[in-house]
Amino acid sequence: MKKLIIAGLAITLSACAATESSDGALTAVVAPESVTLGGMTNEEATKTLFEALIHKNYLATMASPNRIALQFDDNQFLLQPSINPNGIDRIMMNRFYAVHPKLRGSRELLILIGTLNHKLNFAKFTLRENGAVIQVQGAATFVNTIELEEIRRFMLWTDEGLRQVGHSLPKGSEQLIKPIPVMQQSQSL
Repeated sequence: MKKLIIAGLAITLSACAATESSDGALTAVVAPESVTLGGMTNEEATKTLFEALIHKNYLATMASPNRIALQFDDNQFLLQPSINPNGIDRIMMNRFYAVHPKLRGSRELLILIGTLNHKLNFAKFTLRENGAVIQVQGAATFVNTIELEEIRRFMLWTDEGLRQVGHSLPKGSEQLIKPIPVMQQSQSL
């Protein structure tokens, strides 16, 4: 009986990992190494990028017709392709942080954001919603085709930059500035 159950599971799993080609033979679904987005609208590029990320086993959801919410390690990004038919394409990568009410609109927060923008080059820091949200935005640029590995490395670089920013903030700041989970709240961002 155990052998039948194991055989049934093996068949089911192999069927999930394969598709039938036009001649009836089974072929494996291979995750793409790169994705070509040039010549598409932003919405088409978003859908194509989303499908490539899903095939590459990323946890992602469509946040809107032109945005993808993506779980990456312990962090979440909001990806937004920006396709330029006459130049360089880019994928905007955003992270969002909620600001505690006692820090909103404070001189210290404005100085912090200005200092980060002046001293760092891995992302742009912006206050949104009357100082209630800090948006951290970077862009991976490319022409027509981008490697999925480039996107992964860019997110790693951004994560490391934000980790270093976190270490440089005064002790207790983590209680005043907290990441916003974009996979749950992607529609409002």
